[in-house]
Amino acid sequence: MTYTKFIDILKSHAEPTFADFQKRLIPTKYEILGVRTPTMRAIAKEYEQFKDEILAFPNEYYEVIFIKLTIVSALPYDEFIKELEYCVSLMDNWALCDCFKAKCVPKNKARFLAEIERLFSHGGEYYERYALVSLLYYYVDKPYLATIENYLLHANTATYYVHMAVAWLTAEILIKEYEYGVNVLKKGILTAKTHNKAIQKAIESYRLTQEQKDYLRSLKISKK
Repeated sequence: MTYTKFIDILKSHAEPTFADFQKRLIPTKYEILGVRTPTMRAIAKEYEQFKDEILAFPNEYYEVIFIKLTIVSALPYDEFIKELEYCVSLMDNWALCDCFKAKCVPKNKARFLAEIERLFSHGGEYYERYALVSLLYYYVDKPYLATIENYLLHANTATYYVHMAVAWLTAEILIKEYEYGVNVLKKGILTAKTHNKAIQKAIESYRLTQEQKDYLRSLKISKK
């Protein structure tokens, strides 16, 4: 599989109108061809036997990066870990970050916590966001809540996509472990902006009762 042939395959599925839509939605340095997500996933599955070649391709197109991440996300745990930091280093937007869900992590959660810590400690907006989104996907459960709270405390929410990830993660705690989430809010460990965004996102969920939503509204921090 050559790079030129692979790009030709992607271009055969590209939709210029969809590309224009994505460019408005996804802030990225990569060129966007406009290939839809289900199609990219199908291409990743079809050409996964060319993993080494594809991972070595230049990082010019959003779709190539997406397919690289999709192929890596399907690897067994030890192989996935070998490629993990490379994959995170390619992320420059929320879409690549949030779609990178490894199939092997749920069965290796205890081991993967060390990788989350390493990536979070690296610093940088998408290293932190990937760590936080991973906690959201795999760890919002009683045994891990104190660990998650520590990440919420130390996340750099001055950056927009970390701020949104912390709000999203806190909202998920409120939805799944309501009392714990309320206690997190009452501790005041989040900035006012992130605190209020977390409440907003939780209130938008159908999984909370009206009574719970009304109480969360009472915990909002008023703007001065």
